[in-house]
Amino acid sequence: MIAPFMVKEAAEKLEDSNIKFRSFLKNRADSDELDAHYLKLHNELFAEYDCNKCRNCCKIYDTYLDDNEIKNIAEFLKLSVNDFADKYLKKTDEGLKINGKPCCFLLTNGRCQIEECKPTSCIDYPYTNKSDRLFSLLGMLEFVEVCPVAFEIFERLKVIYSFKNRIH
Repeated sequence: MIAPFMVKEAAEKLEDSNIKFRSFLKNRADSDELDAHYLKLHNELFAEYDCNKCRNCCKIYDTYLDDNEIKNIAEFLKLSVNDFADKYLKKTDEGLKINGKPCCFLLTNGRCQIEECKPTSCIDYPYTNKSDRLFSLLGMLEFVEVCPVAFEIFERLKVIYSFKNRIH
């Protein structure tokens, strides 16, 4: 598996190949079959991977919260919703997001301070176990620049689909 600090550079070197592979999948892949490959690889690779040693996603992405998530996190931190919002959230046109990058809840040991109640978008990232991957391949191109597991999944998919422009 690629080291977290190397994933962005490696993905940038493969950008042309990844864009071609995305087009290849869009034109040739069956959605259900692609989802099955993604899910199998997701389960296999994440079973062996400790996200706490990476947390690239926590360092660069904005996390938007819904009202229930705000309430749950505030309660977990023993703060009122208003105090939590004042201290940790920023209002944008898209909604309320956790303020700052890296995420203010990312601890120095790679753990998440709010692990027990972290937002759904954090839990689901990089969405490689979700359905309809064929229709979200542009997002996947972003994720392979951030997540070593998403990067590896994309490279293994190139092998599975016998994509001739792959690096392996």
